[in-house]
Order: sequence, then C-alpha cells, then structure tokens
Amino acid sequence: MSGVQIITVAEDDSGQRLDRWFKRRFPHIPHGRVEKLLRTGQMRINGKRSKGSDRVEAGDDIRVPPLPEPTEAKSEKRISESDKRFMQDLVIYQDRDLIALNKPFGLAVQGGTNTVRHIDGMLTALGRGCRLVHRLDRDTSGVLLIAKNVKAAAWAGRAFQSRQAEKTYWGITNGVPHPKGGEIKGYMAKGKLDNRFGNKHMGKEIMIPVRHGTEGAKHARTLYQTVQTAGVTAAWVAMQPLTGRTHQLRVHMQLLGAPIAGDPKYMTDRPLPGGLDSKLHLHARTLVLPTPNGDISVTAPLPRHMLEAFDRLGFDKNAPIDDWDEIK
Repeated sequence: MSGVQIITVAEDDSGQRLDRWFKRRFPHIPHGRVEKLLRTGQMRINGKRSKGSDRVEAGDDIRVPPLPEPTEAKSEKRISESDKRFMQDLVIYQDRDLIALNKPFGLAVQGGTNTVRHIDGMLTALGRGCRLVHRLDRDTSGVLLIAKNVKAAAWAGRAFQSRQAEKTYWGITNGVPHPKGGEIKGYMAKGKLDNRFGNKHMGKEIMIPVRHGTEGAKHARTLYQTVQTAGVTAAWVAMQPLTGRTHQLRVHMQLLGAPIAGDPKYMTDRPLPGGLDSKLHLHARTLVLPTPNGDISVTAPLPRHMLEAFDRLGFDKNAPIDDWDEIK
C-alpha cells in the first residue's frame, strides 16, 4: 500500500471532474472503490469533503488515502502482443524511474468517448506500475514521459507543476508569425468553434482569447522563435510554453497570424502550403527534466509527415535555435 498523498493539481488538469482526475492518475483503482473513498471522506479537496462531480482547479491540494499498488490490484486488462511491441518500439529513453516515449500523431494518451485504444491502456507493456506524468493532445507527436513507480510519478509531477520541466515544441505554421519571435501572453477560456472557414468541426469545444476577468479565463504565456521561413508561405517555429493551458500553442500561433499547419480547429483562410500533409504539424521535440540524480534531456525524432514537410519547404532541421534566455 502507498501512504497518504497530498497531490497539487497541475494547470493542465484544471477544470476536470475530481473522479476523472483521480482515475487518470490511478487507473488500477475500480470506480466503486473511488466512490467509497469519496463517501467516507478519505479523498478531499483542500481538506474539504468532496463529490466525484466537483471540479478541480490548478493549485488545489487533493488528499489521496493509502492505495494498493498496481501489482496488488486486480490484474490489468491483457493487451495484444502486437500492442506490446508497438509500445516498446516507442521508447526513446529509459532509466530506473522513467520512460520517455515518442508518441505518434493520432494516438490518444488517455481514453474517452469512442476512444478505445490509447497509451494509458497499453502501459502494462512497459512494466507494472507505470503511469503517465503528463499528457499530449491526440494529434501532437513527441516526448511523452512515463513514471515507473509512485515515487517517481510524484517528483516528476511536481517538476511539471512547478514549471521546472522545460519543454520545447517544433511546429510548421501556415504563414509566418508576426512578429517573428518573442513572448505572447494573454487570457483564454473555453468556447465553441464557429463556421468562419467552413469547418466540419463547427460547434466543437476550443479555447478562445478573452479579457482578464472573463469567467473561466486562464493566463497563458509562450516563448517562440521563427527558425526558418519558406518565403511568406510557411515557417518552422520553435515554442516553449511557460504555462500549460489546453491548446495553448495552437491558439497562440493562430493569434500571431500563422496557425499550425494542418490544425483542424485553429485555422486561417489561407490554403495549406502545397504538398503538405493535412495532419497537425506540431511536435514535442525536447524535454529537459530535473531528477534526484541530475538533469535528463530527451529528444524525439520528427514524425514522417513533418520530415516530409521540412524537405519540401527546404528547412534544415539541424539549423541552430537561439537560447531561450535571449527570447525572454
């Protein structure tokens, strides 16, 4: 059994139902057990009794009582040999406590409505006790960190929550950001996609820029730099999020006049540069993480559709990127 844990809600998890937040962190605990923990007051938000439907916010302290480890819980759902090989082939870094995957485009990190196959459901291929440290959007590829045990999940999670984990994303944009580099910041909140560009996703939930004080508004900050351009048609942009809001990078690039190429939600009326795949061109390229044994740095190779875009647009993936301290 684990001991009592006090877990601080990360910005990425803000707005989730408490029961869903818990299930994503502890997928091996049955739903009935979760309901009992809530009924008996063993799981609380900021020291107060809570219901599963209560929403957690960034900075909330969640009391989690002692729980059985995954090895003590009921056996996990069996996964196929092909999925085991698939997951093992995604590994790009591993040590005693952590595993880093190069998550492919189009694969969800966690389950949801009509989502059966996802990373979280195949973690047993990497060993018992493995759990997600953070998440990426379904269509964003790149570095995804997995903890091998509860202790590693706790300190790695704190590194993400305190913004000690340094993440750099690469994207190809439809157009060139203006200005070409600096910091973009502002408030955003949940909204609905309209039909300005004849988008088939009309009515779907998106993030929209709002004024400070708007209900549900969250502050978002991103450093970015345009590394190379293909005339005014497209750009290779490196981005470092300083906060962790939903779709933050995608919203910010659209606000700069150059949305991520292939983005079905945050668009422009300009056509996609010729020959580019319609997939989202956003990749979690590097992660630098402080650990008890020193910093680790993980780099994820680009997916095929982005390699092809680099070649077609004449970008040199080995071109130097400015130090982020010079951008701040």
